[in-house]
Amino acid sequence: MSLTGTPFLYTTIVLAVVALILPLLLWSKMRGPRHLRTAARVLMLLFAQGTAVTLVFVLVNNQNNLYDNWADLFGTGSHVEQAADLGRDGTGGIAVKNLPKVKQTFTQATGPGMHSAGGVRVTQLKGRVSGVDAEVYVWLPPQYNDPAYRHKKFPVVEVLPGYPGSARAWFGSMKAHEQLLPLMRSGQVAPFIMVAPRTNLLAGVDTGCANIPGQVNADTWLSIDVPKMVMDNFRAQPAPQGWAIAGYSAGAQCAVKLAVAHPDRYRAAVSMSGYNDPIGERNSLAAQNPTLRAENNPYLLLKKAAVPPPVALYVSGESGDGYEAGMALESVAKAPTTVHVVFLPKSAGGHTMALWRPQVPAVFRWLTLQMGQSHAKGRDHSVTGTPGTGVGAAGEAGTTPPSRSTGGSTHAELASGTASRAGAAQKR
Repeated sequence: MSLTGTPFLYTTIVLAVVALILPLLLWSKMRGPRHLRTAARVLMLLFAQGTAVTLVFVLVNNQNNLYDNWADLFGTGSHVEQAADLGRDGTGGIAVKNLPKVKQTFTQATGPGMHSAGGVRVTQLKGRVSGVDAEVYVWLPPQYNDPAYRHKKFPVVEVLPGYPGSARAWFGSMKAHEQLLPLMRSGQVAPFIMVAPRTNLLAGVDTGCANIPGQVNADTWLSIDVPKMVMDNFRAQPAPQGWAIAGYSAGAQCAVKLAVAHPDRYRAAVSMSGYNDPIGERNSLAAQNPTLRAENNPYLLLKKAAVPPPVALYVSGESGDGYEAGMALESVAKAPTTVHVVFLPKSAGGHTMALWRPQVPAVFRWLTLQMGQSHAKGRDHSVTGTPGTGVGAAGEAGTTPPSRSTGGSTHAELASGTASRAGAAQKR
């Protein structure tokens, strides 16, 4: 039975109801020795508590798309077939442009939101360079199948979830495609292709979107294998001018890091409630040692860059949760790098989908303008406001997912990249 399927949800509801009714019916009717009656009553109470906790977990998981399946939940799954040392550029010396075209078969994706706004399709991709074997979800804009656009190539946005998180979250919990469909039809937002690759590749750890020989090549999976597949199968614009990447929480850190590290692959990046130092997620493989942390910290990458990368960064967050990271990036950015920092008040929603979901229209309006698309009719100030100022964001009720760890470090340390591993140990 699928972890996220309707049958499992209904089963947990039925069991919770049964667990509530049993004590009411049987508590005073127990017969036999006193110790047996006591044991039976204790078991009924434990059964009631267990089913209640399970039901709450299922509801939270379905609402926030944290775990796709049982293997993700119990930490028994791996999507890495091999993790060769691919060098600094993540290609292993392979001429990616000369690789044969990757032809994929796509099917209709299942789950909440997957049939909305024209439907989301999914494929299982074996990354030729990264050695990763995982699913990739793709949503096409309304213009894609319009005969008037049959010769047009479309810009692409890779969207990344937090940790733990499902690649489907941008279509399920975030409802990004449902929000963007009318804006694309009206011309307020450019017709972007949205691509959501799996980022939960190893059991029980966050890859940090890093390449770590012998463990995982998550960077190459996201920045080489997935984009090549998309360009080989859809009318997608070439990189970097036609490509952007966006994420929230741990996915936000990944998005900015990938764009700053690979300006030849991305033109823009969006970070919602992100951080710079990988130690911001204590389970991140990218925080294993000082060298890895520095190589995957966008603040340090920008600060040490001999040539500033031609990328545009959009960073939004509340005080203590993303805002300081954005200000740190802005403080070291030099032209042609641009950083747009958006301060959100505590009343906007916290580290939840309720904060990130309403930002989707404004984020894509910004991407439309930054990537040189001509379809936007204006800029939306409802969430973006002006850099460094508090702005009211429309928040809606949401369930709080597991909080991102701050590793016991101060906000300034997380922003600049000087947080300590010792601090993270205190949170374990």
